[in-house]
Amino acid sequence: MSSVASDSPLQYRFGLHKNSGHPQSVNAINGEAPVALMPGLCAKAAFSYEQSKDIWRIKETKEDFVLKTKRGKFWCPAYDVRLKEPHATVSAVIGGTCAAWFGGRENSKAIESQDGDTSMTVKKRSPLNADLFGSVCCTFQHGKFRKLFNDMTRVDARLDISSVSGLGKKVLNIFKTSSVSNADNSLSSPRLNFIFQQQVAGPILFRVDSQFSLDSTLEKHAPHMEDLIYSLSYSLRLLRSGKVVALVLTKKKGRDD
Repeated sequence: MSSVASDSPLQYRFGLHKNSGHPQSVNAINGEAPVALMPGLCAKAAFSYEQSKDIWRIKETKEDFVLKTKRGKFWCPAYDVRLKEPHATVSAVIGGTCAAWFGGRENSKAIESQDGDTSMTVKKRSPLNADLFGSVCCTFQHGKFRKLFNDMTRVDARLDISSVSGLGKKVLNIFKTSSVSNADNSLSSPRLNFIFQQQVAGPILFRVDSQFSLDSTLEKHAPHMEDLIYSLSYSLRLLRSGKVVALVLTKKKGRDD
């Protein structure tokens, strides 16, 4: 259950999740599977509050819908209604999550591997936990995405903090020798996302999505790129904001998969 899309800055979501079976860790350092995958029934709730401020924006006018040519006037809406107004915007989101677990709270449980040996133990899970998350985004767009050429350039930069508690634990463990699991690392590391979009011709857009982790790992001791995605899309003007992805190339840096 979730709130519907609206102009309200407050959004919420609620759900029930039932896990069963015995998950096994594949590449975690300490051999532990994520606690969220352990057997049991979980009630989860999340809320978020978003605010956006335009530094400048050119509003769409009635004249924008009319294209004047030697043959006369033609109706010419934007190829994508979400990209119809040039602007520079700063936005921020802050929210929280909470989860309550019912059942599956054993202190430890041996799990047999394929060769019959016990492979790992499940640590005790807290029946109630809560966390905070946040995001800050800056957007700049030039062009109205209506003409055939040079009418759409957009850059988005977003900083995501998916777990405030995970980030706090990471800061506390800086001067400690204790290791942290991969699941905790994935939540505690802030990530910086860059999105670049450029019109090629008409409704065809070239897009680059990149994600950087601002935390060091065992292999890399500085901020590093995690994902780099190239895509080419064709916007469907009659569907207002529909599009077809013509080409996607994904590269993953610093991963085995």
